[in-house]
Amino acid sequence: MLLGDLCTRGCSFCSVPKAKHPHELDSSEPENVAAQAATMRLRYVVLTSVNRDDLPDGGSAHWALTVAAVKRALPDAQVETLTPDFNGDLEAVERVLASGPNVYNHNMETVSRLYSRVRPQAHYEQSLRVLRYAKASHPEILTKSGLMVGLGETHEEVRQLMRDIRQKGLADIATIGQYLQPTRRNRKVARYVQPAEYEEWKAYGESIGFRAVFAGPFVRSSYMADLVAHEASS
Repeated sequence: MLLGDLCTRGCSFCSVPKAKHPHELDSSEPENVAAQAATMRLRYVVLTSVNRDDLPDGGSAHWALTVAAVKRALPDAQVETLTPDFNGDLEAVERVLASGPNVYNHNMETVSRLYSRVRPQAHYEQSLRVLRYAKASHPEILTKSGLMVGLGETHEEVRQLMRDIRQKGLADIATIGQYLQPTRRNRKVARYVQPAEYEEWKAYGESIGFRAVFAGPFVRSSYMADLVAHEASS
């Protein structure tokens, strides 16, 4: 996870520590991440980060430096970037895209109706714009988005979110997994979704054109990301 260990946002599902003014960026982080990935001989590298709304570019230049460093260290590896929304700054989004990731991932996290309670500092349409820009400006890069269920959404609202990110051509890959409450301070689980419902969403996603849909109770955005990307590329 890039950009430090403190996040400037207070999403109700997340237990990452919060701060209005986190520490300065570690300028050695891009090369350190690349060196560690090379030591581990990774074939697929997923990078993510906290939100850094305190930085003018949202940390996007740091992101780009890290992607470039990993690609230099592991030229045969694939890189997936799981990014924040950069406050809707499309120049920041472009900065990350231009660094050459194989997969650009930005999670919607939840359905539109729940954004004000689940992601109070984010905006549904803004996240859609991030995905729209990524796909329109770099069609050669796979786009991906994920959401959690069990936060209070309905089955049909999940289908609507899937339509929003697929029928408008924004994402090639969708992931759907069960929300689990990380601490007592976080949002409570509204329900535990049964396996059959994930199968219905998977079938529906495939029917509307997703190249890959990975759905199940234990699915997370980066879980088995290499296999999912391979399926979408086939």
